[in-house]
Amino acid sequence: MSEIYLKDKVSIVTGSGRENGIGAGIALALARAGSLVTVNYVSDSSAPRAAEVVSKIEGAVGKGKVIAVQADVSTEDGAKRIVDETLQNFGVDHIDIIVNNASAVTMGGTLQSKAEDIMKTFQVAIVGPVLLLQAAYKYMPRQSRIINIGSVASKMGFVQMPVYAAAKAAMDQLTFTLSREIGRDGKNITVNTISPGPVLTDSLPPVPEAEAVKEFLLDRTRADDRIGTVEDIADAVLLLASEKSRWITGQVISASGGIIGG
Repeated sequence: MSEIYLKDKVSIVTGSGRENGIGAGIALALARAGSLVTVNYVSDSSAPRAAEVVSKIEGAVGKGKVIAVQADVSTEDGAKRIVDETLQNFGVDHIDIIVNNASAVTMGGTLQSKAEDIMKTFQVAIVGPVLLLQAAYKYMPRQSRIINIGSVASKMGFVQMPVYAAAKAAMDQLTFTLSREIGRDGKNITVNTISPGPVLTDSLPPVPEAEAVKEFLLDRTRADDRIGTVEDIADAVLLLASEKSRWITGQVISASGGIIGG
């Protein structure tokens, strides 16, 4: 999508510190389109992987275009740290694009789910995007972009991951309501969700529950008989991040090769 240019834009991609992840692919695509990009990760164990993401982006676009910030977006302090370090490190006064990619995947049935896992899943999927917006909003100029990374699970009713699916369904609803709230307040910020199908990342580990979901979804793709790639999702994000998507908001868009559910 070389016709999409994001020069002078500033982007934050949460949960983008794993080199094989969707977030890392999105961060790379945004940087290649000209945006300054903040890579975000949460755990000490992810630090080397986040450094690898930064190195790959620097190799593609040069130094000074990307930073990594360790912070838990589902906390007020973490969300504020991401915003503050983005502004300070890039020497800017604006944030144009927020990609809420961070997620906590809970596998297993509802009756077996632990309270702390349920809470964490919803904190990352719902609380995190809200806190990050609250911290960033005053720095977001007109026609900024918020892009949530959801999942086709929100409409498919997977028994293997019901808590995760419920959290992503809540994210869909947040997209609908938030797009009106901040779309008509004078800034005309658009809010959309991209819903991937199966993509081979750490979020789809080689365990029986995940394999069952993958096979179930693979049989329902329409464009091709294959698993999605991080590039498939990153290209969809690029479109929504660009001026070309100016009249698209409040939408949940399946980037899955045509998987539908409900």
